This record gives sequence, C-alpha cells and structure tokens, in this order.
Amino acid sequence: MSQRLLLVDDEQSMLEFLKVLFEEEGYDVTSANSVGEARERLSGSSFDLVLSDILMPDGNGLDLLREIKEESAETAVIMMTAYTSTKSAIEAMKLGAFNYISKPFDVDELKLVARSALDASGLQTENVYLRRELEERYQFGNIVGRSPRMREIFSMVERVAQTTSTVLLRGESGTGKELIARAIHFTGPRKEQRFLSINCGALPEELLESELFGHEKGAFTGAHREKKGLFQEADGGTLMLDEIGEMSTSMQVKLLRALQDKKIRRVGGHIEEPFDARIVAATNQDLEKLIDEGTFRDDLYYRINVIPIALPALRHRREDIPLLVEHFLSHFAGEMGQGRREISVEAMQALENYDWPGNVRELENTVERALALSTRERIGLVDLPARIAGAAEPQGGSARLPADGIDLEAYLDEIRQQMMAQALERCGGVQTQAAELLGMSFRSFRYYAKKVGLTGSPDDVTVAPAASSKG
Repeated sequence: MSQRLLLVDDEQSMLEFLKVLFEEEGYDVTSANSVGEARERLSGSSFDLVLSDILMPDGNGLDLLREIKEESAETAVIMMTAYTSTKSAIEAMKLGAFNYISKPFDVDELKLVARSALDASGLQTENVYLRRELEERYQFGNIVGRSPRMREIFSMVERVAQTTSTVLLRGESGTGKELIARAIHFTGPRKEQRFLSINCGALPEELLESELFGHEKGAFTGAHREKKGLFQEADGGTLMLDEIGEMSTSMQVKLLRALQDKKIRRVGGHIEEPFDARIVAATNQDLEKLIDEGTFRDDLYYRINVIPIALPALRHRREDIPLLVEHFLSHFAGEMGQGRREISVEAMQALENYDWPGNVRELENTVERALALSTRERIGLVDLPARIAGAAEPQGGSARLPADGIDLEAYLDEIRQQMMAQALERCGGVQTQAAELLGMSFRSFRYYAKKVGLTGSPDDVTVAPAASSKG
C-alpha cells in the first residue's frame, strides 16, 4: 500500500508541483489549499506525512502541527515557509515537526527529507505497536492459572505493580519468574519505559560489573568507547536481576552500594551518577542457606527482600495443568498454522500425574513437541515422551475411572501403542525382539504395528517420531 501524504499550501501552483513530484515517487497524495481544508482532510483520513506551509490566509501552520500531534503523534510533519525565521523553526521543532524547510528548496533535498520522515514515522509506529503487544502479552491477567496460590500471586502483582518497591521472586527454574517480573512492569506506571533483564550467574564478575554499571573508554582492554550500564539503560523502567544468588560476594558489595545510594559508578570512572530503575530480583536458590554458608550477604538479602513473591512448582498446583495445556495447544496450533487440536483423557491424565521437574517451561516444550510430531487429530499417550506417558499407568494396582467416563477400547489401544513404541525403542527398532519383550507373537505385533503406524521390516523397523522418548 502506498504511503499517504497531505500537502497544505495556499499557492495552487506549489500544490500542483508538489503533487506531481510525490506521485512520481509512488506516494498517494492529497492536497489542501488552506488550514480549514486541511482540517477537513485530516478529520476523514489518516496520513503518514503532512507537508504544510506555515503562513496561510486562514490560519497558522504551527496550529495545524499542534493539532496533528495531539491527534496522532506518529504522523510525521514537515513545515515549509518562504520566510526564514529561526523563531518559527524552533517553535516547529518544539511542537514535534520532523524538519523545517525554507522556500525555495532543492527538490532532491525535499524528497530525501520526506523519505527520512516517513522512515522515522514507520519506526515509531512499529515501536508503538510492539509496546502495545508487549503490554497485552505480559499483563498479569494473561498469566494462566486458577489455583488458589496463583490467584494470590495475581492479586499481589496487581498491588505491587503500582509501587516502586524492590521485589524478590523465588521459585524453581521454569516456574515463570521472568513472566511475573514483566507482568509487574507492564501493569504498572513504568510500562512506557524499558524492561531489561540480566542473568547474574551467566557472566564473569568483570563483565557483569561492566554490564550493570557501564564503563569509561579505556577502562580495560577492548573498551574502545564509553558505555552505559543496564542501571542507566533501564532508567525510568525496570531492571530484573535474575539468578542473583549466583553473584560473587565482591559483586554483591558493589550492588548493595548502588541500591542503597541509588547511584552507580562506571568501571574506570570517578563520578557517581544517579539512576531511577525499579529492581526485581529473582532466584531459584535458598538464599537463607547461602547466608548461613557465607556465600550471600545478609545485608543485600534484606535490601532486595522488600516484597517477596514465592512461585509454586507446577507439581504443587496440578489443577492448573489442564488450563495450561489448553493454552499451549491453542498457542502453538496457531503458530504452526494447524486447526484446533484436542488431547485424549489418558494423555491429559499422564500430564497431570507427572511431577514436572522443569515446571511450566517443560510442560510448554512437551505440548509444542507433541503438536509438531503428531499426525493425529487427537494428541495421545504415544505422542508424549515415555517418561511422561508412563505417569498415566495405573498406580497402586488399580486404574482410575474419570468422572466423565472413558472410551475403554481407545484407552487400551493407546496403552498398547505406547508399550509397543517403548519396546521398539528399547530393542533398537527390531520387531522380533520387541514382540518377545512384550510376550506377543510376531504376527500379532506386526498386525498392531501396522494398525497404529509403527511400520518397518521384521528386523529393522523405523519408529514413528511421535514415539520418541527424547523430550
């Protein structure tokens, strides 16, 4: 689609010249010969760029500029005038004009300025779109969970987001600490500013100090220019210090000083500079134990532990698993361009029974894998890794009948398919050995293998990818 330009000038010859000029460049051009007519054009349409004269019989182009920016900040505006005035130029730039051109102007220069204005406007529009998308994605209302513990966390996030207090997120890996940190940021008054995150355990101390506080030119080998640190880059926004429990004790001292004074000193620098970033720390470690062992400072602990939020492991909120599974099924089916997919009762039972040491992240990966590899309309036990599918096996010597009943034949078929797939995997894909392992005749094994899609030769079978135990 062509980009839309609005030309505003009381000289008809100038309008006609500019219209021809920009239409030859491929733009969709609309013209207006007065401020009043320009207002009419703007009220009924949106434009990517407005080129307007300043002095016109029925008004001032600066007033039009002000109105445009109040209505649509992303619309680029270039002001034109035959009267060179520094005061007018300064006023136009203050009001948000992209540039200011004096008549008579160079045609190539005007085309270049217009192109630059449109590029800048497009980038700004894209940034606004991405910001809104991030806000929508990371608002706490979009975090999946209905268990009592998660409802408590949602309520806590909503309250905490409106403050500037430091938050300490605790929980096992994969429980969603960064998701909660982003929800705090995008739900609060700092959402228009940056959210930055750093893994404090992934960098050596010297590099971590430079990343957090910045450095001066020549501070160390390779420091060819000065650099702002994350504390200053996140100014006005939020900085997440992930895996803070893995930070060295000497680095903890420097971090504590920065948090206490709300100032940082760049590596190689001598001046302390203030910052205004909200701090959200996170860890999967037992900080109290680390304090007892002498590897984590108690004064830093008290500084970051202003508002603690403990995220439960997935095994401690199993009632959220069906909701999470449906969420991931819908999300990944959309990404893969697939229609809606369902999951069998037996497969869901396995997902609910499994202990999920990798928590929500492991569940997400499992659902994505099943959707990517399964060729069936309904995700079944055979589409799950063996370690997870095994969790559907009856425990305590008896099977459990779901409240809404069960398709027994389909259930038995899935159990048979799962056992056959595991036997084939254990026997390197050799059907005769797999049949022997299951106490089946080779003829029966071959019949069911064909029926469920485990095809191959008697001594060298190719196991369907969905039966893989690799997660």
